[in-house]
Formats: sequence, structure tokens, C-alpha cells
Amino acid sequence: MDIRAVLSTFDDQMRRNVRPGPGEKVERNGQVVRIIASADGWSGVVWSDLADDGADTAIAGQINRFTDLGQPWEWKLYSYDRPLDLADRLEAAGLTAGPAETVLVAEIADLAPQQSPTAGVKLVPVVDSAGVDALVQVHDEVFGGDSSGIGRTVLAGLAERPSSVEAVVAMAGGRAVSAGRVEFCDSTDFASLCGGGTLPAWRGRGVFRSLVAYRADLARARGFRYLQVDATPESRPILKRLGFVEFAATTPYTHPGYLRAAAR
Repeated sequence: MDIRAVLSTFDDQMRRNVRPGPGEKVERNGQVVRIIASADGWSGVVWSDLADDGADTAIAGQINRFTDLGQPWEWKLYSYDRPLDLADRLEAAGLTAGPAETVLVAEIADLAPQQSPTAGVKLVPVVDSAGVDALVQVHDEVFGGDSSGIGRTVLAGLAERPSSVEAVVAMAGGRAVSAGRVEFCDSTDFASLCGGGTLPAWRGRGVFRSLVAYRADLARARGFRYLQVDATPESRPILKRLGFVEFAATTPYTHPGYLRAAAR
């Protein structure tokens, strides 16, 4: 894989010229691209290419825009974004860094086809609200918090024609023990793995690997060339052993301004 070439394609298709998903719209403001989503979706700055002398003004403009909307948002910073001190400027403007993740990419043709899950585990495609409920249950237990908004987004994506997302749940003894989804980015070379999580008692048994292979097959069948994932420190070594290549780091920066707007 030519890492530089693939990264350039990723930046062009998935960031600078990102296409809106269900319930989203894309806004371009100078050298900044942002996504505005419905209440359950992700909103934030997905791409920027700022000069030193205009960065602070651009940051203030995004804060004002999202504060007016009154909704949570992120500035999704990539390690190669300009200017080099953009992270410091975001923090000076009142944004707070979340946990960093690693951008990994694999060429789907290089990945092994679907693997058999661990004995006693069955992979079940999510096709209805009952499957979504099982996925949400796993996410709540693994990641904490309330994942019901993700569930509603998955249901909406399943209703698209063609669907913009597919999901799978690993079942063992009638209990959901792992789950994940793959999002299909129309008119791009990339499908994105999201939300892969396994209950602690079932880790280290190959369940997560089988879910990756299952979703890779779904993307392969749709004609996508690459799989992309923002990997946590826990999943990164597993994915790299499966053939994913590290491209960059990405860090979400959040701003509390929407809280003030919502209180008005």
C-alpha cells in the first residue's frame, strides 16, 4: 500500500469533500468543512487547512456557528493538520481534548475472508429494532453512557436504499456479547468500521476478529477498496495484526458553548 497516496485519497474523499449522510448537511466556511447532523448524529469540523494568521479567527467562527445551533460538536483534529500548533490554539479557545485514537486503513483485498467465530458464538446481522436493541446493550456495557442515539442512527441507516450502514451482533447462549457496524461512504473508496466492542468476559477469544472479517466481507461485496477505522489503544494492536496500517492520530476537541445556547 502506498501510504502517502492512500492518505491523500482519504483526506480528499472523507474530509475535504465529505458527503452528507442521512440527516446531515455539509457546510464549507473558507478552509473549514463542517458537518451539521440531526440530534442523534455527529456534528463537527471534519477538515481544515488554516494559515497561522487566520487560524484563530476561523476557530472563533466555528464556535459561534455551533453555539448558535445549540448542539454538541467536535473539532476532529488530525495529526497532520495545519497550522502545527492547531491543538494549542483550540485549547486556548476553550476546547477540550478527548482521548486520541489512531487512524488505521486496510486494503480489503488483502484481508482474510470471513472467519468462523468462536465455538458457541453466532454472528447475527442487525436487521430490525430487536437487533439494534442488542447492539445498543453491548455498546452501553462496553463503552458506558447511553448509546440509544447510535441505535436510532443505525435504524435510520438500515432504512436507506441502499442502506448506508450494516451492523452485526455476536450472540452466545442467547446473550449479545459483541457488536459493531460498518458505514458505507457513498462515492468513495472507503467503508468505515465503527463501534466494535466486546464484553470483557469474551475478549481474547477471537470474537472481535470475526466481527472485523464479517464487516470486511460486507464492504467487499459493495465494491469498496479500503476499510478505515479510528482505533482505540485496545483495538489497535488486534487490527494491525489483521493487516491494518497506521496512518495518523486523530483527537476530538469539544466545546461547552452549546450548553449555554441550550439554556437560553
